[in-house]
Amino acid sequence: MTALAKKLPADWWKNALVWAGVIAVPIVAFGLFLQTQGVNAIQTYGTMISSTLGTSYGIGEVVVKSTPLVLIAVATAVSAKAGLVNVGGEGQFAIGALAAAAAGMLLLQDVPGIIGIPCMALAGIAGGMLWSGVAGVLKVKANMNETITTLILNYIAVQVVSYFVYGPLKDPDSFNWPQTARISSQLRLPSLGGGRVSIGIFFAVGLAVILWLVLKKTKWGYKLRVIGGNPIAAAQAGYHVAKNQLIAMLVSGGLAGFAGMLEICGVEYQMRQTTGTNYGYLGFLAAWMAWNNPLLGIVTAFIIGFLSVAGNTMEITSGLPSSSIRILMSIVLLAILWKGRRKKA
Repeated sequence: MTALAKKLPADWWKNALVWAGVIAVPIVAFGLFLQTQGVNAIQTYGTMISSTLGTSYGIGEVVVKSTPLVLIAVATAVSAKAGLVNVGGEGQFAIGALAAAAAGMLLLQDVPGIIGIPCMALAGIAGGMLWSGVAGVLKVKANMNETITTLILNYIAVQVVSYFVYGPLKDPDSFNWPQTARISSQLRLPSLGGGRVSIGIFFAVGLAVILWLVLKKTKWGYKLRVIGGNPIAAAQAGYHVAKNQLIAMLVSGGLAGFAGMLEICGVEYQMRQTTGTNYGYLGFLAAWMAWNNPLLGIVTAFIIGFLSVAGNTMEITSGLPSSSIRILMSIVLLAILWKGRRKKA
């Protein structure tokens, strides 16, 4: 015990208290909100936890919800390291999912899965890179604000998806529902335990670890950190700021597009107008909660995945809309950002 105490920083107990506050304040604040709505906060919290983490189905749904959030959080972190604020994960995910679904439906129906699934992954990555590349080019060539362009591209992506699922890619047997035909069974990712959870979660977590290593240990990762810290100084040091920022945007979009492909091959098996709705914004939230650290992004993505699934339970038990859980997410984000600002200060 003495040896352990010597290894801890002198003010470790202060940090512990601060983190306890960061965790407790959002829970108490949201509990007070629930009480103002005539809802028993303690009972609601208990039901949310037991129904979500107390059953194999609930845990599976958390994993399903968290898988794309992990990748989009990592995608956001990559561009952030280069000093870019990419809020376009929503559109990049959607276009990646659409490209993967189109490839699976039109070109790969009879192709063995060992070939077809990687081809769909390439299609999803290409779709995401195409969408983020537009914002990247506008940034480095026209000096347009990437936050605004990626946000606008999100809305355009929604319309592009709508056009295809209502038009050229619409399933003629869908009884007029806006969706594509389902991909062939051999193009679907193997599930774990026969439920909705696929092996896609391993790809998501594995890529998060790899990108953390790349950003932390490689020369390119060092370049991105220097550029993100001070692009003027980076340019004076001989770094190609525009080139590296464009590459970062392409990698970011590719990761989001790959997340879209995993959703098609591992969960939905077809493209719908609502596929992945709000995943981009929740993934962005997960990245900011993790201070753009890919490893911490895994944790925050699962926290948001849990809260998203628990929100459905809250709607059933309390009568409040499931979107009310976004209030708790917002308070958690503010608390963590405050902790980050305090640490920086």
